Amino acid sequence: MSVQDQMLPAAEAAARIMRETPADRLDDPSPCPGWSVRDLVNHLCLWNARGETAARRQPPGGPGEDHDFTAEPDWADRFAEQARGTAEAWDDPAAWEGKTSLSGLSEGMPAPFVGGLLLSELVLHGWDLAAATGREPGFAPETVQAEWDYLVTTVELGRRYKVFGEEVPVAADAPLLDRVVGLSGRDPRWTP
Repeated sequence: MSVQDQMLPAAEAAARIMRETPADRLDDPSPCPGWSVRDLVNHLCLWNARGETAARRQPPGGPGEDHDFTAEPDWADRFAEQARGTAEAWDDPAAWEGKTSLSGLSEGMPAPFVGGLLLSELVLHGWDLAAATGREPGFAPETVQAEWDYLVTTVELGRRYKVFGEEVPVAADAPLLDRVVGLSGRDPRWTP
């Protein structure tokens, strides 16, 4: 269960969660402090698209961080299409070699780290979105295991860059997704 193998299943699960997000809940709070559901959706749309350009070693294009993807028709379907494209781009073994950048502002970071970040975006923000709207995320056990395997080796680096928060203690016998969520700095008991 590698990160690479789980990109498409994670993308499909995140796309399903996105499609099931009611438009009338976009202004609700999310588990991400200071972010609404709309902010979370916009973040996922933006960075997932940049993930495809990172895999292909292209400069990021498209809208910037202030763009409201939810103002566009069929935003959830468009995310699903983009997420599949990004997962397919990372299916190429060459995407995992050398360095790449999500922002285009630097020479980049090791490609396996960036690919793992994209899996984390799908799993963690997929969980955030499901939790914010009172649903179960429904990730496959293999996807959650791949995220755990990636996260335990990179979480401290991610904390230095403020990608992850301080760990929220979770029982050692808790479901693996709860432990992933806690390790990333989220409270798996969070409710809207």
